Amino acid sequence: MTRRQKRLIQGGLLYSAVAVLVLSTLAPLVWLFVMSVSSTRDLTSLPIHWLPDEWDFSRYVRLLSPRGPGDTASVSKEFLSALRNSVIAAGGATAIAMVTAIPAAYSVARYQGKMPLLYGMIGTYMMPPVTYVLPLYIAFSVLGVLNNVGSLVVVYCTMLLPFTTWLLKSNFDAVPREVEEAARMDGASTLGIIWYVVIPLAKPALGAAALLAFLSAWDEFFYALIFTSDLRAKTLPVAIADFAAGRATDYGLVSAVGVLAALPPTIFAVLFQRSLVSGLSAGSVKG
Repeated sequence: MTRRQKRLIQGGLLYSAVAVLVLSTLAPLVWLFVMSVSSTRDLTSLPIHWLPDEWDFSRYVRLLSPRGPGDTASVSKEFLSALRNSVIAAGGATAIAMVTAIPAAYSVARYQGKMPLLYGMIGTYMMPPVTYVLPLYIAFSVLGVLNNVGSLVVVYCTMLLPFTTWLLKSNFDAVPREVEEAARMDGASTLGIIWYVVIPLAKPALGAAALLAFLSAWDEFFYALIFTSDLRAKTLPVAIADFAAGRATDYGLVSAVGVLAALPPTIFAVLFQRSLVSGLSAGSVKG
């Protein structure tokens, strides 16, 4: 076998593996969208209709029309309330976690004596969520903040802070100390070094950490199910479960909710994809 033939075979195997990965990733999303625009008859008929006879976008109109008639307004109100709560909970928790994790990660990266504290945080992060449900529920009940989006922000921060601190710490390790020493000789304080030196050099890492934190909070279901009970605080994962409950489930409506729920994190991921790749790889090499 010639060298050229080996390269062709290797290239073919590589592209085949990429094609399988792309298909396995996109196929469920495409099928979810097809279900959302298919009629109930198409979804329940055998054999399965892989493409609808008629494309029906009425479910999207129903979900996005809070002033619609009758049941449409109720369904839309439930979805839009859950969407708002998810944005507030995931966005608020991500913002607080990032603001807190930046100085915490810098402290651990530059003062190795604080590593046991970080290991302790990671240990709590790795514990199963059910471990904390009862004490958190009792605490929130005593404080009167059950079924509150703010409570979800607090709970999500406890999940995101250890993760973002660990990720940023590994990237801050790659920032040359010589640059910081030069800034310190020019009279910069520790906060000034973090703001004017470390953060600009670690922007990809910040973008990656923020993206992964937002996605984790956006998809969280367990705590949101336990600590919420109505539209005031329910998030999208819980709302999707509610739409899927009952004896007569509208699979097309559930699929439409799934498509709309996937749009914000998808847009966020597309905008920060370069930061995700470079941020996750930056901390692998100390330079």
